Amino acid sequence: MKIKPPKFIRRLMPDLIWEIEDENGVFLTFDDGPTPGVTEWILSTLRRYNAKATFFVLGKNVEMYPDLYQKIIAAGHKVGNHTYSHQKGWGMSLERYLEDVDFAGDFIHSELFRPPYARVTPSQVRAVAKKYKIVMWDIVSRDYNRALSPEKCLKNVTDHITAGSIVVFHDSEKAFKNMSYALPRTLKYIQQMGLKCKIIEL
Repeated sequence: MKIKPPKFIRRLMPDLIWEIEDENGVFLTFDDGPTPGVTEWILSTLRRYNAKATFFVLGKNVEMYPDLYQKIIAAGHKVGNHTYSHQKGWGMSLERYLEDVDFAGDFIHSELFRPPYARVTPSQVRAVAKKYKIVMWDIVSRDYNRALSPEKCLKNVTDHITAGSIVVFHDSEKAFKNMSYALPRTLKYIQQMGLKCKIIEL
C-alpha cells in the first residue's frame, strides 16, 4: 500500500474524506483496536503530548474488551466503525458487508466509518454513506509491515505530514514495534511544526 493514496482513486471517490481543511491541526487515527496492552500504551503516549486522536475500532474487539473501549472515550478521543470482523469489501456481497458494518454498530456508537484495507466497492460506499461519513486518509504509516524498519515507518509520516493530514497508525500487536517507535516521535514533530492533534469532527 502506498504512503499517500493515488490521486486517481481520490478523483474516483470524491465524496470520501481524504483530508480535512484545518490550518492548525492534524488528525492521527488508529485502526483495528482496542488491543490489550497496546491501546493503554497509545492512550498514555497521547496524554503525554496532550494529543487527541480518532480510533477506528473493530466490533469484535469492542465486544471482547468493552472496558478498553470505554477508556478511549473517557480520555476524550473519538471512535469510528471499522466493521465487526475486519472484512474486505471486494468479493463480498453488499448484503453481507452491510450486515458486518451494522453488527459493529451495535457496539460502536459513531457517525464515522473506515473500510478495512480501503477495499470497498462503489455500491458498498453508497450504502454505507447513507448512515456514516466515510473517512479515508492522507498518509498511511505502514506500521503493520514487519519488513519495514521503525525509522522508515516514522519517515513515512514525517516526510509527508502537513496541516489537515489524516494519518493512519494501527492499534495492534502486529504494528506495535514500528508504531511504538514512530508515534512519540511523530507527536514531537507535530508539536515542533506548531500544529495540534485533534479528533475528527465532521
